[in-house]
Amino acid sequence: MILEEELPDTTEENTLPEPVLGVTESLLGHRWVWRSGADDPATLRLGSAIAQSCGLPEIVARIMAMRGLKAETASAFIEPRLRTFLPDPSCLKDMDVAAARLAKAVQNHETVGILGDYDVDGACSSALLTEYFRQFGCVVYTHIPDRMKEGYGPNEQALLGLVERGASLVVCLDCGTAAASILSCLKQKADVVVIDHHKAELSLPDIHALVNPNQPDCASGLNHLCAAALTFVTLIATTRALRCNGYFSEDQPEPDLLACLDLVALATICDVMPLQDINRAFVHQGLRVMGKRQRVGLRTLMEIASVVEKPNAFSCGFALGPRINAGGRIAESDLGFKLLAAEDDFSARQMAERLNDVNRKRQDVEADILDAAMEQARLQFDAGNAALLVTSQDWHAGVVGIVASRIKDEFNRPSFVASEDEHGKLKGSGRSIPGFDVGAAVIAAKEHGLLIAAGGHAAACGFTLAREDLPAFHAFLNERFEAVRVYPKKPFLSVDAIIPPSAATSDLAKALGVLAPFGQGNEEPVLAIADVKVDRFFRIGANKRSIRLTLSGEGNRKINAVMFNVKNDAILDTLENLSRPTLNIVGWLRVDTWQGRENTTFFIRDLSA
Repeated sequence: MILEEELPDTTEENTLPEPVLGVTESLLGHRWVWRSGADDPATLRLGSAIAQSCGLPEIVARIMAMRGLKAETASAFIEPRLRTFLPDPSCLKDMDVAAARLAKAVQNHETVGILGDYDVDGACSSALLTEYFRQFGCVVYTHIPDRMKEGYGPNEQALLGLVERGASLVVCLDCGTAAASILSCLKQKADVVVIDHHKAELSLPDIHALVNPNQPDCASGLNHLCAAALTFVTLIATTRALRCNGYFSEDQPEPDLLACLDLVALATICDVMPLQDINRAFVHQGLRVMGKRQRVGLRTLMEIASVVEKPNAFSCGFALGPRINAGGRIAESDLGFKLLAAEDDFSARQMAERLNDVNRKRQDVEADILDAAMEQARLQFDAGNAALLVTSQDWHAGVVGIVASRIKDEFNRPSFVASEDEHGKLKGSGRSIPGFDVGAAVIAAKEHGLLIAAGGHAAACGFTLAREDLPAFHAFLNERFEAVRVYPKKPFLSVDAIIPPSAATSDLAKALGVLAPFGQGNEEPVLAIADVKVDRFFRIGANKRSIRLTLSGEGNRKINAVMFNVKNDAILDTLENLSRPTLNIVGWLRVDTWQGRENTTFFIRDLSA
């Protein structure tokens, strides 16, 4: 997963933290700093206790201590079990009401309408619920709104269309919390249940049940769950209600909910949820389920995306997720859902190939607008804006979120990108850095009358506004995110430990692997190695911008290393320099497979000369 760099605390205002290996500005522009707690004596003591209790190398145990673990919690972290972390579903507001209504639909064999979001989380949630109802013989109609024609969330035409097809229950997944006025069209026509995790506005929908840990008065503390995880918890509650009603028998066995964890894991990773506690258990167990390749849609997509090894958080986030998302961005919004819900190899193969083609087109569309968007953002950054807000009539609305993410990564600022339609409305997406909640910001802007529509969570949001309100909206964002102005352009790069070249072994790489799955809230440990030189250097890949190299360090110890998609010419010049300058490198130590052989490889994240 993408490394989340932190801005470490400092003891005095405007005092920069001590650099690791003296690197104040790397070749990528980062200051290398210690991850919080790395030099704390308490971390060493905790690390020793963890090492003894779990039989781990001291360096791995110390990294666990830096992540807040103790000897008594380390085992549950290494082998996270659902029964350890799974909450009582009833802790969620409206959960018992929602579960009872879903159970009633099952028992009465009702026709059910599902309206889901067009991203990975929405597709996974929709596939989960569709599969659940269909196995009990219910007729299910699932609608995924078209991003360009319908926009995000429920719309009246789609809702009424589900009712016209016979739905007496409509369930909105990964959307609906902010659709109070729209959902009112179903009053006296069908019961509505919303399962969502987006920020709630002041006006909540008047519906049968709203399951959302981010709504007021929900004391569950589960606001870190994605919609698919909440859907899974809802299915647990529904199954419990059916059991209490005596519904199950030898002829009608209970559903195997654990088999659904592959979708929960995929959505949790792709929606960038913190991989801690119950989310870690969901992903840990879900990747095992995914590794069995029993779901025909995911199995086929893994083949298309060349995921030949056991799936992990990286392959979900960078191989599977972007392809599933691609349909909702620039093609048929329901392609991802249909793939995940596919029941035969032929249809799965057709949709997986289509999504793969669409993803290539998405990459081309993104590349076409990225340079212009970056230039606008650069001018705004140089002008001192806290938030970067760029727009154009020529940009495809389906890729603005990806471009916002690229701008956020480049400038270390909350970033917003919008496309203007022919009616003068701007529809866009925002992405943020840790500590700055863009979901809450756009909802506040809507409440101030600056936006037509808004929704999201801390890291990502969507919004719609009139062209004339753009300056006021930008001013609002600048004021909202005033504190970010003191942040550097490039975030500090947090280092967990320095190791000598002789420690870069397969034993250490495998020991570090017990900390996986890695992602938001559990970043892969970043290691530094000092004073190495390039022995061999090979450009690889179609564009020859990735490199595979052999490094030598103290005692002439050899290290196999790789660095992918190097866009910085200074890095390429440094590595190819025939004078062989001494380098410091930071990155990740992994056991990987290259040309059918298992190798220990250092994946370079950054370097300094």
